[in-house]
Amino acid sequence: DVQLQASGGGSVQAGGSLRLSCVASGFNFDDYALGWFRQAPGKEREGVACISSSDSVTYYGDSVKGRFTIASDNAKNTVNLQMNTLKPEDTAVYYCAAVLRYLDGSTCYRLGEDGMDYWGKGTQVTVSS
Repeated sequence: DVQLQASGGGSVQAGGSLRLSCVASGFNFDDYALGWFRQAPGKEREGVACISSSDSVTYYGDSVKGRFTIASDNAKNTVNLQMNTLKPEDTAVYYCAAVLRYLDGSTCYRLGEDGMDYWGKGTQVTVSS
């Protein structure tokens, strides 16, 4: 069975950092795309970043560019999201999701949540001012 396990959420003050991890299992880790999405209270879920596993082509949403970095560690079947200079508006439940075919980061991001094949459970990120 395909499984995505997200972890690493927590509470930090504005300006701080957190690192989220998504461990994938049950599929060929060398040929997929994985995205991070988030949903804040009362808001729709939005894309954060996407990466292609085979060549690490990435894409970021405008609100996180320059602050977040998505990276794939194929040896560990893991995709990490390093979040720096966190802001209160980054507070949300963060989800990882996968598409089980090659997509570059930009295409993965444009597909959005409706294009994802599998989802992990969310992890809460809270940024206080």
